[in-house]
Amino acid sequence: MTTITDGVTTWDWFSERSGYDFHGTWVRYGSWNLVIDPVEPGDELLRQLVDSKLQRILLTNRNHFRAAAKVKEATGARVAVHPADADFVRGKGVAVDEDLLPGQMVGPFTVIPAAGKSPGEVALHWPDRRLLVVGDACIGNPPGKLGLLPAKVIDDLPALRASLARIAAEVDFDTLVVGDGVHILNSARRALAELVETFR
Repeated sequence: MTTITDGVTTWDWFSERSGYDFHGTWVRYGSWNLVIDPVEPGDELLRQLVDSKLQRILLTNRNHFRAAAKVKEATGARVAVHPADADFVRGKGVAVDEDLLPGQMVGPFTVIPAAGKSPGEVALHWPDRRLLVVGDACIGNPPGKLGLLPAKVIDDLPALRASLARIAAEVDFDTLVVGDGVHILNSARRALAELVETFR
């Protein structure tokens, strides 16, 4: 487990195909107890999630169903995903309980639209902490910088580039927690702006 900031930890699962870590994020804030894009948890972590009475599983995009069914079955937590990606997630055997819509507040997070990789891609912004959580909108690879997944797995590359440009211009964040690759704990908005510059 890696502590990002108070109440926010991540855990890793190494993807041999990609050559870097995938991450799940666990957030405990006040009465809120949720995970984002859970990857395979070890037995001890799963016990902790059960004991903590986990409430929500937030999926930033259709492909990050990952270990959601396992965590949901063990904890009874409710799964939320954007409606545009929900049918895909259900097709992978994960029951979807709630919509995850842009502008919605979930605990400390505001849901930010990030469509492009998939039509229902979202990011999660914690304004007070200047923290942003992304799924597949961008990846932390190479370490210290941001990149995109291969074009062949992106539904709409122009839309994704437009989403990232808007986020870089409008969303105030310093820490970026990524679903894939290496997190950026300082000056993350600048790193995203540098990625956006490569689109020109």
